[in-house]
Amino acid sequence: MHFRLNLDIKALLVKKIVCSCLALLLLLVHVNAQTSEPGQTKFTHADTLRGSVTPERAWWDVTHYDLQVAFDFNQKSLKGSNTIDFKILKASSKKMQIDLQSGLNIDSVVSGTAKLQFSRKGNVYYINWPHHNKESQGKLKIYYSGLPREAKRPPWDGGVIWKTDKLGHPWITVTCQGWGASVWYPCKDYQGDEPDSASLTLTVPDSLIGVGNGRLRSKVPAGNGLVAYTWAVVNPINCYNIIPYIGRYMHWGESYEGEKGKLDCDFWALEEDSLQAKTQFGQVMPMLKCFEHWFGPYPFYEDGYKLVEAPHLGMEHQSAIAYGNKFQNGYRGDDLSGTGWGLKWDFIIVHESGHEWFGNNITTKDIADMWVHESFTNYSETLFTQCQFGKEAGDDYAIGTRKKIENKFPIIGRYGVNNEGPVDMYYKGGNMLHTIRQVINNDDKFRQILRGLNSQFYHKTVDGKDIQNYISSQSGINFNTVFEQYLTTTQIPVFEFRANGAGFQYRYTNTVNGFSLPLKIYTDKEEWISPNANWQQLQTRSKQLTVDRNFYVEPREMQ
Repeated sequence: MHFRLNLDIKALLVKKIVCSCLALLLLLVHVNAQTSEPGQTKFTHADTLRGSVTPERAWWDVTHYDLQVAFDFNQKSLKGSNTIDFKILKASSKKMQIDLQSGLNIDSVVSGTAKLQFSRKGNVYYINWPHHNKESQGKLKIYYSGLPREAKRPPWDGGVIWKTDKLGHPWITVTCQGWGASVWYPCKDYQGDEPDSASLTLTVPDSLIGVGNGRLRSKVPAGNGLVAYTWAVVNPINCYNIIPYIGRYMHWGESYEGEKGKLDCDFWALEEDSLQAKTQFGQVMPMLKCFEHWFGPYPFYEDGYKLVEAPHLGMEHQSAIAYGNKFQNGYRGDDLSGTGWGLKWDFIIVHESGHEWFGNNITTKDIADMWVHESFTNYSETLFTQCQFGKEAGDDYAIGTRKKIENKFPIIGRYGVNNEGPVDMYYKGGNMLHTIRQVINNDDKFRQILRGLNSQFYHKTVDGKDIQNYISSQSGINFNTVFEQYLTTTQIPVFEFRANGAGFQYRYTNTVNGFSLPLKIYTDKEEWISPNANWQQLQTRSKQLTVDRNFYVEPREMQ
């Protein structure tokens, strides 16, 4: 019996260990499901709070952020405040949702002379708003402090970057696209509600310089060897685009004579890198000329254009673009297209500047539609290559990037849960646009569509469908099934053809229902056909049939 009891105890211990391991495994699977990319099927309530218009968000509209922050390099901490001006849209909730991520804490909230009550749930604070039914405008000031998340792999994850330059001086900035601006300041962390304007005051040691978005409004002593730099934008701005840069910077400026007149262009590089930067940043002027030609006037003349050296690869921070490509052409010295054309220009200068039109001027409400930002900006690389080296070079570049397409997940993410699409929103999205351009078959019209998008949706937030519908209406071609095919499935249209006595039979397979994409082909001549799911006959004496390479379809000759 004693022996039996020991066996039972051992069995019980083994069972507990197994159960514990299984529980841990399930937890890891659960966490992976929550943090995995687009293919994930499970989302938390926190995902919904971040990615949707909750009742605590719906009743108010941000009009202005006045952010004041001091970073402590030694403690890796920050302390600051955000004054939020807003419109009251409807009396549906007595609470306001403010996002602020773990590590940072709200210390107090003040409206006028009144201190407001608040509570926390994870990365969300709920603030009691007592004047809800009495006012059409609201204003409150949030004081906060703490240890913000440190970015481990910027710019692909979010947080504060605490680096030093080559001479050992502090070099600080933030990356937070996707991760959320609430990783470093309290805000309404939702792309669908941009402040109409914003200001950022950075209090830094007088041996350093603080750079922010827009124009410098003031530089004043703040006591104890500190200086306060205040920057401001007068245009709407994404929360994740409001970014501080702190370092030993050198500044110079140039003027670009653009479509709306004089555009102030400012450049900020570390002192030790300024000579290299002045040479490399010379690519900005031809880039602006190309993009204004294709997309219309630079969208933020009032705030200027700015390129700022950063301790990470780069990011499209509105009117203060982060640059960290080490003053070399290509993407970290590589050509993403494999054609050689991508080594003729600096990827970060071109790509991140392209976002000023697509992403910053036109902004998607839900990050599930981030293809609008990334597909068009990816295609800006093709257009810039064409501007500099000719259309054939641009075509080569676009087609060359196809080897990077994965087709593992649909490009459009899940709506309402802060879930963006996969990397295919870049290369596949760009090739979708390249294909649409071929079908339009009129570059003047295609250019007017791109410019029209930036005019029609100037400084606006949109849904992906808004962009799709505009392209279809302005081109006079129904691209609905084309967008459905390339954005919502991983299927690439297969163009099947087979020779017979009269010429060739052809059809599409691997497509959505009703897929409609006219195709340019070559036999003994160039001609257009309109394949569908049924076999059709092409009368020709030619023994050869090839598909124009600019169409992102898979030709397949059948026996």
